[in-house]
Amino acid sequence: MKINAPPNATPASPVYGSAAAVARLIAFYLPQFHPIPENDAWWGKGFTEWTNVAKARSLYRGHWQPHLPADLGFYDLRLPEVREAQAALARDCGVEGFCYWHYWFGEGRRIIERPFEEVLNSGQPRLPFCLAWANESWSGIWHGNPKSILIEQKYPGPQDELAHFNLVLPAFRDSRYLCVDGKPIFVIFKPHGLPSTQRFIEHWRTLAHRAGLPGLYFVAISNVYKAGVDRYRDAILAPFDAVTPLAPQDYPENLPQGRWARMLKRFNQRDFGHKLNRLTGQRLRRPLRYDYADVVDKALNDMPAGRRYLPCVLPNWDNTPRSAQRGMVYENATPELFGRYLQKAIEKVAQHPRPEAIVFLKAWNEWAEGNYVEPDHRFGHAYLDTIKAQMYPGR
Repeated sequence: MKINAPPNATPASPVYGSAAAVARLIAFYLPQFHPIPENDAWWGKGFTEWTNVAKARSLYRGHWQPHLPADLGFYDLRLPEVREAQAALARDCGVEGFCYWHYWFGEGRRIIERPFEEVLNSGQPRLPFCLAWANESWSGIWHGNPKSILIEQKYPGPQDELAHFNLVLPAFRDSRYLCVDGKPIFVIFKPHGLPSTQRFIEHWRTLAHRAGLPGLYFVAISNVYKAGVDRYRDAILAPFDAVTPLAPQDYPENLPQGRWARMLKRFNQRDFGHKLNRLTGQRLRRPLRYDYADVVDKALNDMPAGRRYLPCVLPNWDNTPRSAQRGMVYENATPELFGRYLQKAIEKVAQHPRPEAIVFLKAWNEWAEGNYVEPDHRFGHAYLDTIKAQMYPGR
């Protein structure tokens, strides 16, 4: 079995961020801010994440839309100047690095890989990074057609896993790559999508050792993917080094799920059943709405103690730019409330060994889902200032 790696390559160097920061804050980073042929064909010429952001509208009284960018504007991630500006903002506020969403659909199929490839090949910006495999089929769910599969996520087997590993190996070897005790961090979005988490992780760990790496540090993003699942202790999570909850699903999954709860949910959404919905169209429908203060109050309360469990914080959520009335909104989010959320997360990892004192931020720039901390026209730099105050207390 051949691994395409330089014969004298050295393992990636561990990077633990600034010694002054109270934790290692790693922000998920969406690369879909530049045109690609696939999106042109599916959604129209020139489509990027900004297309949905710019056309968003208020759907009910008090609904804050659209969310508009401030300092960086409607940027294009093909521009290195944009990536440098993002890195400067992140570095200044205490974000240790970006966790780039990475797409491998099997059989060599990739998408929106250009921004990260340019970061890797150019050596710039110098901000540390890691990868999160978004192992999920792309469908028409954003536009109300979830049964329409645009790109199917496939798992062809060991040879495909080898090809995938060889693809990301140069990133693992980069001195900027985020590590735990020298082991490159690799995040998997849907552990339950893999045919076998045990076989995949064992295979990649073997490949890593053959490539001269000290191993890999696997993180599972976990949720209640079916009834009765424990998001932290499900059997498929056992091979992983760490587990982090899937935000924002971690909040509604913990709410009552009985008959009356379902009826109240449908009433709040103005969901009157398929036949009546066909008559009224979308005129009466409303997004599912939760108060962000309640989200913060309950966030991470069910997380077990121990270095295996890593918190994930969410600055806001409103995916109505993508899903309109079918979306979900966390209302009344503010930088102050987010600061409480981040403080809770930092406290969760306070006793972890420094390399494992990781908090994930979802996300740096997922604008069409409302979960971003980049400057906007409503709050300016307030979210970044909040992060800085929590990461560097006393400054």
